[in-house]
Amino acid sequence: MTKNLIFGLIGGLGFFFFGMQIMSEGLKNIAGERLKKILHLATKVPIVGVLIGAGVTCLIQSSSATTVMVVGFVNAGLLVLKQAISVVIGANIGTTFTAWLVSTMSVFKVTQYALPVVGIGFAIMKFGKTRKTRFWGQVLMGFGLLFLGLSFMKDAVVPLKKSQYVKDMFIMFSERPILGVLVGVIFTVLLQSSSATIAIVQVLAFNGLISFPAAIPLILGDNIGTTITAQLASIGTNLNARRAAMSHTLFNTIGTAYMLILIYTGVLGRLSNAIIPPEAITPTNIMFCIAVFHSCFNVFNAMVFLPFIGWLERASIWLVPKKKGMVEMGTQYLEKHLLATPSIAIEQARKEVCRMLEIAASSVSFAVKGFFEDDKKALKPIHNIEHAVDTLQSEITQYLIEISQKDLQPEESEALPVLMHSANDIERIGDHAENIKELAEQKIEDKMPFSEEAISGLQSMWAELKKMEMDVRESLKGNIEAAEKALQREERINAFQEELKKAHVERLNQGECNVFSGIIFLDLVDNLEKIGDHLTNIAQSIIGEMRWRGAEKEMVAD
Repeated sequence: MTKNLIFGLIGGLGFFFFGMQIMSEGLKNIAGERLKKILHLATKVPIVGVLIGAGVTCLIQSSSATTVMVVGFVNAGLLVLKQAISVVIGANIGTTFTAWLVSTMSVFKVTQYALPVVGIGFAIMKFGKTRKTRFWGQVLMGFGLLFLGLSFMKDAVVPLKKSQYVKDMFIMFSERPILGVLVGVIFTVLLQSSSATIAIVQVLAFNGLISFPAAIPLILGDNIGTTITAQLASIGTNLNARRAAMSHTLFNTIGTAYMLILIYTGVLGRLSNAIIPPEAITPTNIMFCIAVFHSCFNVFNAMVFLPFIGWLERASIWLVPKKKGMVEMGTQYLEKHLLATPSIAIEQARKEVCRMLEIAASSVSFAVKGFFEDDKKALKPIHNIEHAVDTLQSEITQYLIEISQKDLQPEESEALPVLMHSANDIERIGDHAENIKELAEQKIEDKMPFSEEAISGLQSMWAELKKMEMDVRESLKGNIEAAEKALQREERINAFQEELKKAHVERLNQGECNVFSGIIFLDLVDNLEKIGDHLTNIAQSIIGEMRWRGAEKEMVAD
């Protein structure tokens, strides 16, 4: 019996997961890029975010997929934390649809048709004439596999009806709800799917092994356990993405905590009995009763937290604080309401470009530090900084395009291409930081030797480049002298490049240089020189803009 039970549950779960995955992927493929567009519509109005989260999760049949997408969107700077929280709350409502889907097996006996549905779905997926038709076949096949898995699980637990020990254990969950919650948490963490846990609870209830009151704590625990997926997805992401994952955990944990209080005080029992009288619960409809409670709990919890999303945001920020030196994703100066006043909007964009340069320069500094000091820890922030720089380029460019559509003065029109090209050059500087990071990793991992002369030359070139970057940053604030000084430094950086390459050839001829170290050395010199080129482009653009403004003023004066 034990072997059949274990094999049946493992196989049934495998089919259930496989079916869920195939069905979810098919639905996502059918929706295509619209899913991302729908999620991006989550406005600053929390109720809209909740509805979008619920709708998307119903559509793709996976709250985990929705929360992981939300974490990814926050990481990319496409959603702010407050928007993400509202979508996550909605995802908790949307995921309850799976329980309703599973409940149909108790009424319509859909498990009997699971195998032919799998076959028909596979045929459509294989021989469908259009991509969309094949995706619908994938959905149908996943649907059949899901119910096939449920059928295996249902049959596997039938022998447990005879075990008094199992019945006593499940009775204990209704007497000690906290224990049931813990079991629900553990099961969901292990299975990595709240839908699977709820399905198992429904199957056990359908077979008469667990009562409705005993199922409630397991459902509550399931809501906490499911948050582990978002937490795992947030590992290695930026600050706000980790905060979004934390808000998911807070929302479900606090909701479960106050529900436990209602259980121990008897309030939930009386309320539940009023909605669904105990005598009305039968083996036929108990799966629906569990689905009803699951939905009611998540909808109620969403209603409770909706007015307190700001508090949830602050609590997440407090629990996941900003570490020293961490770069925040997204813009700080670009305000949409300023677009009506182009002159002010352009100055805000200029500040954002200046901030973008500062962030990109910090990325280069981390990369060079890691190279010189063989410090892998210094290289860790670079990937996230690169994301931040890419996001800023996109946001700044979009903002400048919106400004260009306004009625502009000549000097305002002249400023737009300068800022746009500057943002592009800064983004390329971020790319070179990534290149230097890879060179540093290769140097550290392969323990490549570098002579003191080589390191000293590189450090001198780097010192000059740092000064040039600071001059360019000053020039973005309107200092033409700093821009001219930056161009002078660029000449010295070019001279450094020639001198360092010549010195390298001499060391190579004298047998004082490792060949592979030499390749890394030359690549680093070229990357530093190219960063100087991009800084030169910015400085030249600023000088051109300022001289044009000066000439324009003289013409007006004449």
